[in-house]
Amino acid sequence: MKKHSILIILMAFLSGSLCIAQESVSIVVEDFIPSSVNQPGKAYPQVNSEGRVRVRIEAPGAIKVQLDIGAVKYDLVKNENGIWIGESAPQDEGFHYYQLNIDGASVPDPGSKYFYGAGRWGSGIEIPAMDQEFYALKDVQHGLVSENIYFSKITNAWRRCFVYTPAEYEKDSKSRYPVLYLQHGSFEDENGWSTQGKANLILDNLIAEKMAVPMIIVMDNGYAYKPQDISNTDGRGRPASSFEEVMINEIIPMIDTKFRTIDDREHRAIAGLSMGANQTMRIIMNNLDKFAYYGGFSGTSNYPSSDEIDVDTFLDGKFTDGEALNTQINVFWLGLGTKEPDPFPGSVGAFRNMLDKIGLDYVYYQSPGTAHEWLTWRRALHKFAALIFKD
Repeated sequence: MKKHSILIILMAFLSGSLCIAQESVSIVVEDFIPSSVNQPGKAYPQVNSEGRVRVRIEAPGAIKVQLDIGAVKYDLVKNENGIWIGESAPQDEGFHYYQLNIDGASVPDPGSKYFYGAGRWGSGIEIPAMDQEFYALKDVQHGLVSENIYFSKITNAWRRCFVYTPAEYEKDSKSRYPVLYLQHGSFEDENGWSTQGKANLILDNLIAEKMAVPMIIVMDNGYAYKPQDISNTDGRGRPASSFEEVMINEIIPMIDTKFRTIDDREHRAIAGLSMGANQTMRIIMNNLDKFAYYGGFSGTSNYPSSDEIDVDTFLDGKFTDGEALNTQINVFWLGLGTKEPDPFPGSVGAFRNMLDKIGLDYVYYQSPGTAHEWLTWRRALHKFAALIFKD
């Protein structure tokens, strides 16, 4: 009897251990395919239907190799041929930066294309999104993204911007177009919106579907400093930015001279993501004679997210008269991902509370299931561009 009881208890214990072990085992679905942003002919990195990222690299002399993505490092396993392979946990839909860590050194994956983000050129990967059709490359008329190099007297340096012109721009030499000035985020540059952001494809598709007015998009570098101000910091150890001055006094006049624009505030919009949202908000509120449309993607302006905004002092009191602003700004648009990390939800929430108090009309959009990342901003541009420059 005693032996029988012990056997039952032992069987129950083993059964429970097995369940626990089974629960800790993650079964990977083996339907991996090469990423859509791999270098030509490269089989890795790969993505499966769960959103896992699998990487492979030959490093026979390495002691430890990891995949670093989404602020998590995953150990790879080396086979008998000195090839390391492994995969991540499921990732959110959209575009993500990543890198490999080889014996403590972070390096790009030689199989992926390289993208400028996080302050460096590195690897990126696309996790297919359910709504990816709006930024897909389709059989429609495509616009042109041109590189424009110019010398800035303000910064005493050569600069460049990328300019998107719609497909019909080259066919009709007389028509003039409204302009959207579109800014990147921190630790990125003027490459971001046309490469990671797919701004040109988003507009190509919107215009083809007659959901957006044909427009010019200007994508410049948001980092601009006067040489003599290198020692003049912004309070966080960085040189004070001169980007607003460059935008108003150099970029806009250059674009209006070089391209067939409609040169008035009713046909000029400005938008940006994160750092770019902060910059563009300051630019429009200081220059309402230049812009009639604003888009803030994952950001508004810099202030403590836990504080109630003092409308009398915020941006030098530019938001004190909501009724007047409603007559000046045709579209005031804000967007945020539902998975954005702090401080963005609190910061944008405090800003919206201020707008509600002053009675300023605005559009608010939440990107489902995305964080502070490019799918959030692609969706934001798609929604925003469909609203601007319309009667």
